[in-house]
Amino acid sequence: GSDSDAQKIDSIRGGNPTDSDGEEINSSVRDTRGLERFYLQYFFPPSSVGECGRVGPAGRRELGHGELAERALAPAVPPQSVFPYTVRVESTITESNGSSSMASVCGGCLAMLDAGVPMTDSVAGIAMGLILEPDGSYVVLSDIQGSEDALGDMDFKVAGSKRGISAFQMDIKVEGITLDIMKQALAQAAEGRSHILDAMSHCSPAPRRAFSPWAPKLALAQVSPEKLGQLIGPGGKAIRGIVAASGAADIVTNNNGTVQIVASSEQALAAAQELIALQIGELPVGTILRSRRVESIALFGVFVELSPGRSGLVHLSELAAEGNLTEVPPHWQVGSRIDVMYLGPTPDGKTRLSHKAVLLKDAGLSYTMPAPLGRARSSNGNDSSDGSSRGSSGGGRGQGSRGSSSRSSSSEGVSQPGTPRGAGERGNYRGGRGAGRSSINQAAQQQ
Repeated sequence: GSDSDAQKIDSIRGGNPTDSDGEEINSSVRDTRGLERFYLQYFFPPSSVGECGRVGPAGRRELGHGELAERALAPAVPPQSVFPYTVRVESTITESNGSSSMASVCGGCLAMLDAGVPMTDSVAGIAMGLILEPDGSYVVLSDIQGSEDALGDMDFKVAGSKRGISAFQMDIKVEGITLDIMKQALAQAAEGRSHILDAMSHCSPAPRRAFSPWAPKLALAQVSPEKLGQLIGPGGKAIRGIVAASGAADIVTNNNGTVQIVASSEQALAAAQELIALQIGELPVGTILRSRRVESIALFGVFVELSPGRSGLVHLSELAAEGNLTEVPPHWQVGSRIDVMYLGPTPDGKTRLSHKAVLLKDAGLSYTMPAPLGRARSSNGNDSSDGSSRGSSGGGRGQGSRGSSSRSSSSEGVSQPGTPRGAGERGNYRGGRGAGRSSINQAAQQQ
């Protein structure tokens, strides 16, 4: 038909993602609670066919046409893990002399591409018709107009991509539709759909395939449910601090560990993601953190604030690019801004940072990452190689170095003052005490 045969307006509006507390469902158009993330609303006002009439809520015909167009586009909507937005497409028909529902499919696809929705495929639709004679002869029509729809014997709508069909609807007015007729109709529809998709790919201007600068920026992050308390903090103090420090609009946590971040800019979104990773201790080693505030200064380095309630140490050895510092330079004061590299945690959970690494990286020089700190030696000597070393140095009772010293002293017949008593010494001492008591008893009997 002509350019004015099926005119329409397709506009798109994105909304915030819905909250999710359940398990993920394998559907690109539903969120983790099973609620719809994509829907299409179709309006067919009387003016589109040159009539005057009451304009009100969508009628039965409009609901059916909108459902058909929505089902055609739904398989090409990316999953929530890739595109965490809820999408609403509004299709308003301004003039109709053909299949307005298939026009909604084509226009809706272009509208989503123009809005920046990363569609997995381009989708188009076409309406097929049929003229069937009493003698069995027939003609299959492609892209039927209004008169062909009214006078024909079949209204057959097929939508999909070049790879396959995503929606199918057929109205039959006569009997006698055979498999041969259906095969020809489907083959002819595939050819017409491919032609329409090629025309859509050459539309001018081409779809922007980018978000509007005023669209909200959304991102999903997955954390361990056991770390949600660490992320939220007591009374929500930590997560509120992340929102304030990053400039994000909101951060929503769910019981399954899904974290939804809403921000007005890409910078705020990236800052919130980085602070969340810092807060739960999952930041990749080697990440450079720019313009961090010096929280306090110590004799051995400076403490740098990384996220609300979390700081790390830049040791003196990692504070300058060259030389060995013996004290913190005077230009580093509380409140100063410093660029640091994350070196990972210490065995006791503290955070190691390096300013030296950033200076060398920015200068195009190589930096050797220090080896991770080993496990700290426990006070009970569990890191010793075997039990014998503990016995010889720590002194096992009766068989340690003290016993050996006592035996060597007694064999010499010399009493060493200050030497711990061994078994022999304890025996001699007890014997001496006994002998003394015996002498006293004998003297008393003689008297």
